[in-house]
Amino acid sequence: MDRIVAFLFGTIVGSFLSVLSDRLPRHEQVVWGRSYCDHCKKLLRWYELVPIASYLVQGGRCRRCKGKLSFQYPVVECMTGIGFVLITQKFLPPLVSLCVMVLFCSLLVITVSDMKYKIIPDSMVVSGIVAAGFLLLINNSSTYALYFVSALGAAAFFLILWMATRGCGMGLGDVKLAFLLGLWLGFPYIVIALYLAFLTGATTGVILILAQKKTLKSRIPFGPFMILGAATAAIWSTQAGILWRIFL
Repeated sequence: MDRIVAFLFGTIVGSFLSVLSDRLPRHEQVVWGRSYCDHCKKLLRWYELVPIASYLVQGGRCRRCKGKLSFQYPVVECMTGIGFVLITQKFLPPLVSLCVMVLFCSLLVITVSDMKYKIIPDSMVVSGIVAAGFLLLINNSSTYALYFVSALGAAAFFLILWMATRGCGMGLGDVKLAFLLGLWLGFPYIVIALYLAFLTGATTGVILILAQKKTLKSRIPFGPFMILGAATAAIWSTQAGILWRIFL
């Protein structure tokens, strides 16, 4: 029963995360603005907003204009539901669980926003930094300085890349995300995360170019690769692994 409640609550949160990932990059009202169809702009009714179920019942299309709805919505809702189930089943202290959920949700919104709009929302980076900072405090880490220096080092590295490429290779959003991931992972795991990010990003870029989906001048969002690399590196981390050990 607890798992069902956690999943349902997670899907509701996931529905809101999808709204955030779309509205934050477009600078739209988040809290008070009602949901609408991206095609016909008609406001959606409450029964059209039921997580996962409404998408399946409507066949993935708007009831009015029959425009195709993004598969992003059920995927994010399902991922958040599963994530909340796994987090709550670990019976962590309430404050730890809350911080883990905030960090998880922040990284999920960043991933979707960057993939879809090539924008990393500042508010999500800030919420992630706050959650990662609280996790350090809760775990009574005696190496706060090392994590902070790791965050500064990662951000400085990406800032140099941003300046060297004049904003064409990297964006300032990547610089801020690097700080968040450095604060969460610490040294040496942030180094592993960035290595994996560049490896997977370069491999994906080559594949897309060979498949003629992208060109050498195309911009590929790098945030998702950074988060994927961080997730992989955190599995072997002792301090930061509090989030990803939940998924093992």
